[in-house]
Amino acid sequence: MTSADTTRLARRITPALLFLFILGDVLGAGIYALVGELAAESGGMMWAPLMVALLMALLTAASYAELVTKYPKAGGAAIFAQRAFKRPIVSFVVGFSMLAAGVTSAAGLSIAFAGDYLATFVDVPTRIAAPVFLVLLALLNARGIKESVRSNVVMTVIEVSGLVLVIVAVAIAAGSGQGDPARLVELPPGTGAGTAILAGALLAFYSFVGFEVSANVAEEVQDVSRVYPRALFGALGVAGIVYALIGIGSALIMPPEDLSGSSSPLLDVVEATGVGVPDWLFSVIALVAVANGALLTMIMSSRLVYGMADEGLLPSVLTKVLPNRRTPWLAIVVTTVVAAGLTIIGDLAMLAETVVLLLLIVFVSTNLAVLVLRKDSVEHDHFRTPKVLPVLALITCAVLLSQQSLQVWLLGLGMVAIGVVLYFVTRGVRDTDRAEAGPADRSR
Repeated sequence: MTSADTTRLARRITPALLFLFILGDVLGAGIYALVGELAAESGGMMWAPLMVALLMALLTAASYAELVTKYPKAGGAAIFAQRAFKRPIVSFVVGFSMLAAGVTSAAGLSIAFAGDYLATFVDVPTRIAAPVFLVLLALLNARGIKESVRSNVVMTVIEVSGLVLVIVAVAIAAGSGQGDPARLVELPPGTGAGTAILAGALLAFYSFVGFEVSANVAEEVQDVSRVYPRALFGALGVAGIVYALIGIGSALIMPPEDLSGSSSPLLDVVEATGVGVPDWLFSVIALVAVANGALLTMIMSSRLVYGMADEGLLPSVLTKVLPNRRTPWLAIVVTTVVAAGLTIIGDLAMLAETVVLLLLIVFVSTNLAVLVLRKDSVEHDHFRTPKVLPVLALITCAVLLSQQSLQVWLLGLGMVAIGVVLYFVTRGVRDTDRAEAGPADRSR
């Protein structure tokens, strides 16, 4: 038995299930909210930054494919960082960046939920509706993981059906002679193609993140060395095709200046096709999609807070659970309060770019870890990415980081700095407790 085969967990994730798991994480709610922002940045060429973002995501995905198949028991980017750099503070920063990205993403999605999709039914100010939405998600999260996961399965099916509906509606409209192909190369006034595509890619990258979560289930995948790379690249490829069709269809049917900045962009596109899909029906689909994405990120964030506290990396009080439900209620409360606060200080585009910034920190670490760990051999076969790909991935990460605004840098690094302070405070308290316990207690 090789090191890749030894595990205490049941390998019950089949190739098909892993593919659907990754596809569900990537093909998320971001596209429902960001098409309007993409139109503002890239005009009718919004499909181009989506393709550029896909290529950038594939470069880093190759690094994940190598590390996950090489260390199938690893728990993700933070563990890869610990293996490569052997410095707890580095792995903590990587893990906390993942946590901060999750909370920030949920805040952005709550703003999207509270926009024009919700206004189809009730007109409530975003600053009120977004926090209330997060509280409702927290209640579902606290009720139990079983209930949350069951809700996710249903919502994922609805979410994907909405994207398919948009593509079909555009195809019907285009087949009847609607649309203007010239819009596909139209740029915002006074903007060059390179600038428009790069600015759009910064936002579009947000729609492809999510694949990194799959590293956490590697130990439960059947024949992980063979299956994981195929499922990962296959899911990203399918997501890229869907996103490209959405981008092309949106620009084909609607002038980009009309779509620009819309908080219900895909509803606007469906309406413009004249296919006859009721506004309320598509709004329901979009609201479910956004709610699903926010629920998943809040589940991940609260469990990550609990896990880091349980490992002594964050204050131990965050490990408190509900007596009957056994859910980490205080971690849920803290992540919900932080997300609600972010909805007050940022808009959708700013929060999406902050998520990208935080995940780029994680991706830089992972791509460096691949190069550092090349000298570390294992007994089993695993995927091996060409060395040039993580190098190119690091370059693309640097390019995207250079495009972030000062405001985004301040917000992202501010959250990481708070985490670092908590880390050292927690370690200081723990060291003090050990010193007071005495040698006898420390030896237990």
